[in-house]
Amino acid sequence: MRCFRALLLLLGGLGALAEICEIPEVDSKIVEGLGQRILPWMDLLSPEYLNPSIYVGLRLSSLQAGAKEAPYLHSLKLHYQQSLLGPASTADGDGHFQAKPSMGQLALYLLALRANCEFVEGRKGDRLVSQLKRFLEEEKMAIGHNHKGHPHTSYYQYGLGILALCAHQKRVHDSVVGRLLHAVEHHQHLHLSVDTMAMAGLALTCLERSNLNLDQRHRIALAIGTTRENILKARTSEGYFGNVYSTPLALQFLMASLMPGVQADPACLNTRAALLASLQDGTFENALMISQLLPVLNHKSYVDLISPDCLAPRVMLEPAPETPSPTRAPEDIRVGLRVRSVLPTYGRTVSVPAGSSLEDVLKKAQELGGFTYGTQASLSGPYLTLVMGKEAGEREFWQLLRDPDTPLLQGEFRVLPLLDVSPICPSDGPLQLTPTFP
Repeated sequence: MRCFRALLLLLGGLGALAEICEIPEVDSKIVEGLGQRILPWMDLLSPEYLNPSIYVGLRLSSLQAGAKEAPYLHSLKLHYQQSLLGPASTADGDGHFQAKPSMGQLALYLLALRANCEFVEGRKGDRLVSQLKRFLEEEKMAIGHNHKGHPHTSYYQYGLGILALCAHQKRVHDSVVGRLLHAVEHHQHLHLSVDTMAMAGLALTCLERSNLNLDQRHRIALAIGTTRENILKARTSEGYFGNVYSTPLALQFLMASLMPGVQADPACLNTRAALLASLQDGTFENALMISQLLPVLNHKSYVDLISPDCLAPRVMLEPAPETPSPTRAPEDIRVGLRVRSVLPTYGRTVSVPAGSSLEDVLKKAQELGGFTYGTQASLSGPYLTLVMGKEAGEREFWQLLRDPDTPLLQGEFRVLPLLDVSPICPSDGPLQLTPTFP
């Protein structure tokens, strides 16, 4: 059983930039299959399921959800305007109170409006823009003028916030942009991930194209080049950038920052076959990851939201045909689970059905007693925040490892959700939950 699949983008090095940014046409049936995986999410209009990234990815793709798109956008508007412009917390239909959306969620919502060719306007729009600018100012202050601090959220959300305001032609102060530029310039010290660098690069590319922050234009251009080089250097031997799930954003940035006239590397000729193989393999299953990949397959990026083409023809998505349920129950597998950072060290073998997710293993261990965990909801699913009473703190998180110390890609902090962890192989050895610092 293949438990960990890779997106094999067999790309060349620095000299292959032009070809890297020109992903060949992918079979329409494969693209349609990706769209069908996010189509059911368009029917989930309650606040806990609404995800602006899904709407943005679909609008930048070659696919459309037809009559589902308008009600989905309407639900996004109701939720984000009520939750952001209303009281400190709002109650849902069941009377449960929900916290205000984060800076990143607000930024994605503003990108969703641009994906529908809308600019934020009027009193409510001005208040949303002011809110996002306040978020960025607070993060700027947390980083500090000497750059010795860190954002309360992350540089990923910081870059996303700048990108959203840029797409709406809203200028942010040079000092706000300066914090992002410094982060890119000192990426090695800050240990920025590939997806964070890609988001920063998309924001800076938007500023460059929109002629915003002209006093920093030269520095922005240099930072874009630095980001491009760093992402290309992060290409793994398998061919993806950083890891399989950071690759879509990396490709969005590489396409957006394309330098014409660069000679392609012959290795790029393998890109089409490798990409097709990975898509056919079902590597991308999470809705958020798919929403970042669909624009790439349509030769688009978030930077295209500066001037989106809302009249471009898109193929109507039809629901995927239902597959018959298996007639035989899956066999059980045994998975070892241990936590070395608590005293006494926790260790236990758990039996779960073959094909179970990591969260299934954690749930089973908790049911058996002696093990506890907690998660936090996010746009891409729940994230592990609590293990054996130890809660992830500021700039601290739980890392999931496969014995002896191989990180589980789909369990990484912030980027990847627990629910979409690939099926676990009994031959992979026990999973270790180890606290890690960025």
